[in-house]
Amino acid sequence: MYRLPAFAETDPEQLSALIAQAPLGLLISSGPAGVMANPIPFLIEERAGGHVLRAHLARANPQLAELAAAPQVLVVFQAGNSYVTPSWYPSKAEAGKVVPTWNYAMVQVRGQARLDTSTEFLRNQLDALTDQQEGVRADPWAVSDAPESFVAAQMRGIVGLEILVETMEGKLNLSQNRPVQDRVGVRAGMMAEGDPLSRLMPDPGA
Repeated sequence: MYRLPAFAETDPEQLSALIAQAPLGLLISSGPAGVMANPIPFLIEERAGGHVLRAHLARANPQLAELAAAPQVLVVFQAGNSYVTPSWYPSKAEAGKVVPTWNYAMVQVRGQARLDTSTEFLRNQLDALTDQQEGVRADPWAVSDAPESFVAAQMRGIVGLEILVETMEGKLNLSQNRPVQDRVGVRAGMMAEGDPLSRLMPDPGA
């Protein structure tokens, strides 16, 4: 991934937090049928040997055969993106030498995929993913709320996926290359429009 030094994010904790905030990753593989991509919700875990991504795919998904044949994958997480208008730059009034751009936060993960059809893996995956998304709700739903026979039937239709992370790199393109007054203007403009990407931008005036 092309990154200017100002935009590079390498802190594993920060990258893991971004993935947790935007868990729907684009799973990209390159197997016998060629390049294939599917949006899949992931969990990220830190273990003694490093980080692991966990997910599940529908058993009918043709990407499973590709992963079995060629387990090297790339997963792309888009934590937010927003158009940046030159109108937010105070420097526009000085010389007019400004152009629009696009701010975004992204994490790319590369690693080896491993498939798992065990009941233990699948149930743990479903419980953990559900708890992550439901835990903030006033009346959270749990997998155990559904009949066990129904859950068992649903699990027969999925295959577990675990990716042993080899590299994890982030790019936070948040106007860091602009003068302070422009960064203030971009952040204020995004906040005024309710853009959640503004939460990732540090306050330049603080």
